[in-house]
Amino acid sequence: MSRLYEALRKSEMENQQKGIVLTETSQPAADAFNNVAVGSNEMDSAVAVQAQVAPIGHLVALTEPQSLAAEKFRVLVTRLNNIRAKRELKSMQITSGVVDEGKTLVAANLAVTLARHSQNRVLLVEGDLHNPALTSLLGVSHLKGLNHWWKDSNAVISNYVYRINDLPLWFLPAGGRFDQPGDVLQSARFSEAFAQLGGSFDWVVVDSTPLLPMADPNIWNRLVDGTLLVVREGVAPIKALKKGLESLDNPKLIGVVLNGATEFDRVNYYDQYYAATPRRSNGNNSAKGKDSEGSE
Repeated sequence: MSRLYEALRKSEMENQQKGIVLTETSQPAADAFNNVAVGSNEMDSAVAVQAQVAPIGHLVALTEPQSLAAEKFRVLVTRLNNIRAKRELKSMQITSGVVDEGKTLVAANLAVTLARHSQNRVLLVEGDLHNPALTSLLGVSHLKGLNHWWKDSNAVISNYVYRINDLPLWFLPAGGRFDQPGDVLQSARFSEAFAQLGGSFDWVVVDSTPLLPMADPNIWNRLVDGTLLVVREGVAPIKALKKGLESLDNPKLIGVVLNGATEFDRVNYYDQYYAATPRRSNGNNSAKGKDSEGSE
């Protein structure tokens, strides 16, 4: 772990919760985004869709809500709420140093947990326009999204937002890959639309691209309040982490999620924790597995 400390010098690692590490820093908010008041609007009548998530997809906040992995995301939500009590924090991008660190899965589980356990209105944005993966993870790849909105100059962005599983959770899909996503993200049209849309929600979670080799996280960084960095142990070289963070004009780093650090018992977590039912020991009554694995 000392190598991670060195890589993230300004980030004091605190409160490690068996694989999830969240670090608080103090950074200014995206004022234009937060000046839009949250209230009831047409989002309440958005088209509802049912997520088709397979258990092997590791979206535990939906498929295994009583698992230890799901509990870790509840801990993460608690830490974010604690940070929010001290500074403006409404929108965040979820990124990683390189590919295959699990940022998409963390973004999805975090958004579901915020909606389910905080009863907040949450918007999940498929912000990786190079390689959108959230629609596949949620099993809703047929949905139109940002790509369709961008091609129609008269389109309203809220028409491409969908409500997920009757939760206070809404989803803005990419609608397909973009050839030049930077042109979209840096446009005044998108900045205005994103700010107006975000005003309808308590939290906005953006699944961004990895820091390297893309420039997109730096663009998203200007549109949101903070950056949550996902690091999978043994994947991102320390030099890549340093270089990636240095590529951000103003990192606004709010925390680090250490993904897949150690194997933990995920079977019958609550039964074992509360000792609800005495069991005979057969010398091997637990299953080991890494948490928060799956989609990029």
